Amino acid sequence: MSKIAEGTNRSDSNPVKKITVEKELIINSTPTEVEIAMLENGNLVELHYQKTNTKFTVGDIFLGSIRKIMPGLNAAFVDIGHKKDAFLHYTDLGPKLRSLVKYSNDAIGGHMTSSSLDRFKMQPEIIKTGKMAQVLNKKEKLLVQILKEPISTKGPRLSCEITIPGRYIVLTPFTDIVAVSKKIANPEERKRLKVLVESIRPKNFGLIVRTAAEGKRVADLHEELVVMMEKWDGIYKQLHNAQPPKKLLSELDKATSILRDVLNDSFNRIVVNDQGFYDNVKAYMTSIAPEQAKIVKLHRSTKPVFDAYGVTRQIKSSFGKTATMASGAYLVIESTEAMHVVDVNSGHKVTTGEQAEAVLNVNIESAHEIARQMRLRDIGGIIIIDFIDMRVAEHKKILLKVMRDAMRRDRAQHTILPLSKFGLMQITRQRVRPEVKINTEEVCPSCNGNGKINPSILLTDNIDRDLEFILQSRPNSKLKVKVHPYIHAFLTKGFPNRQMKWYMKFFKWITIEPDGNYPVTQYTFYDKNDDEIRLN
Repeated sequence: MSKIAEGTNRSDSNPVKKITVEKELIINSTPTEVEIAMLENGNLVELHYQKTNTKFTVGDIFLGSIRKIMPGLNAAFVDIGHKKDAFLHYTDLGPKLRSLVKYSNDAIGGHMTSSSLDRFKMQPEIIKTGKMAQVLNKKEKLLVQILKEPISTKGPRLSCEITIPGRYIVLTPFTDIVAVSKKIANPEERKRLKVLVESIRPKNFGLIVRTAAEGKRVADLHEELVVMMEKWDGIYKQLHNAQPPKKLLSELDKATSILRDVLNDSFNRIVVNDQGFYDNVKAYMTSIAPEQAKIVKLHRSTKPVFDAYGVTRQIKSSFGKTATMASGAYLVIESTEAMHVVDVNSGHKVTTGEQAEAVLNVNIESAHEIARQMRLRDIGGIIIIDFIDMRVAEHKKILLKVMRDAMRRDRAQHTILPLSKFGLMQITRQRVRPEVKINTEEVCPSCNGNGKINPSILLTDNIDRDLEFILQSRPNSKLKVKVHPYIHAFLTKGFPNRQMKWYMKFFKWITIEPDGNYPVTQYTFYDKNDDEIRLN
């Protein structure tokens, strides 16, 4: 990050050098959960956890029933099988609600002969300013899709605007919309894609073209459309005589859904530590991008995969209240019920040189780290950033551009406002899952968290006592004692040292081995087979 700051050229309209971003996905699979780390140029930018028994994922489609209508909130609570009723607001119903309800009821009652909407009579749209009680009734069956996962004490948030996403296109039933991702900037390519999808669009289905479709042939898009229509047909078949709550379509597991959404040519390695999971990911990659299937690797080392690729170290250094950057500047991140606050501190960075330039460099470095932290922790809602004060108006414009560039790769919807007259930057960021919180503090192994240890002055007396006890019970044993390096130095340095005194007392040379992982007050005895000698 400091390199980015140093590479800033104030004479250039673009203050940040564009660099090639290489992405790696490191997947750690255990019997109870899957941990997924996304690295960009070696830096950890996203961290995802998924329990293997998770029942509710964003994108899942359910048949639910209205449990309660809340006129004051203009919303309803829906039973989809979660311990907390899911929340459905009027604004998430979508204008085509009546068509969705009619289709669901006809499919449940067996009045429809096909999942196709060719002959389906679309119903009048609902108005944007209507009331929930006017369009839905208690106990009514309803087709819903999870918009947000359960967060804290809240149940899932739902939408009635059903979408079935693929890698290149998104299928939207009951609409006739054809849209192209704004990230495809070339107007000719946008026009070409719009014409292509319009030519293959089924009646009463809309299609949204994703960024990954840029440059693709109509055959690729049509092949994916066939797969999505098969999923829609699967929903139709399950609706027959269905009783809520019932899951009708399950989103891909977290790893493959991330692959579907973010995979591009800069994705250069996917590492999986489990053979079964590796086979699944390999098969998925072969189906969506055969030319890139070779980037999937199986981690065979006995060393944990997160340790081997430096993920564990980055997790420890990136979470917690304080995040330190390469230059010595650091961020303090605080969360409240209403918002998140980030304070930028320069450390020793602005003590030398031109102060205005140094402050700008610290703020630029901090902007990149803040963008990474928001993705990594999945911080959502309102974020207030207190940058170091800058007096030069041009520097403020540069910082705003840097922050927008840094967040361009963030898949969550976000809005960034210019610096206020108080020097604060306000950001809103979409949140669809609980914030990732990892406690990086460790319980002190010497005191076990109570703040007290046995008298250190008695440590060598305790070692002497235990050594004598062991030699009385096994006089012919070849012994080794493992201790902290400080204690090793105390026992072996000088003349006569404690190790020599043991030899003169017991006529036996006791090997002393330092181990930096040991707390200062811990010691362990081992026999000639390197087996630990446990003392009661």
